[in-house]
Amino acid sequence: MTLCLLVICLVCSALLAGVHSLTKDPIAQAEKAKNDSAIAAVLPEGATSFDEEKVFSFEGKDYSYVVARDANGNFVGCAIDVAPVGFGGPIKIKVGFNAEGVIWNTKVLSQSETPGLGAKCVEPAFAEQFMQFDPAQKSLKVQKDGGDVNAITASTITSRAYADGLATAVRVFQAIGQTPMPLTMEE
Repeated sequence: MTLCLLVICLVCSALLAGVHSLTKDPIAQAEKAKNDSAIAAVLPEGATSFDEEKVFSFEGKDYSYVVARDANGNFVGCAIDVAPVGFGGPIKIKVGFNAEGVIWNTKVLSQSETPGLGAKCVEPAFAEQFMQFDPAQKSLKVQKDGGDVNAITASTITSRAYADGLATAVRVFQAIGQTPMPLTMEE
């Protein structure tokens, strides 16, 4: 009986290893395509090329970002990944900025919020309010807290997390611009 269980375990392990090796590359390619699509969706139309993804440490956390340039190599925007914690866990958001620091667009990459409530953060009715959102003119807080963000009905926690994530992205964008190699410089 022990020998039989050993053989079954070895066969199952071999099958799992085989399936993993067959699916690892396609899964990685699909993730890269999803990320590239999100970058293109959140950046201004003039972005024709993207620098390699970099990591910026800010307030004890690492944030991935990509710099976008126009056909002449001039800085036109930046896409930053943030992951605020909502009701159901982290909400991974890609936030695009134009050169002036205005939030150009946002895209939720992954979330595990309550279906029918917090999961509405991916719907255009909620997300479109952040298109061309100027954080210098408006407050990234829900209206219940005195800000300019229309919360999802019955999902204030998710709405607050989303707004907080965008506020963090704004601070990261500003900090990246203040580094010894600002975004406007040619690398």
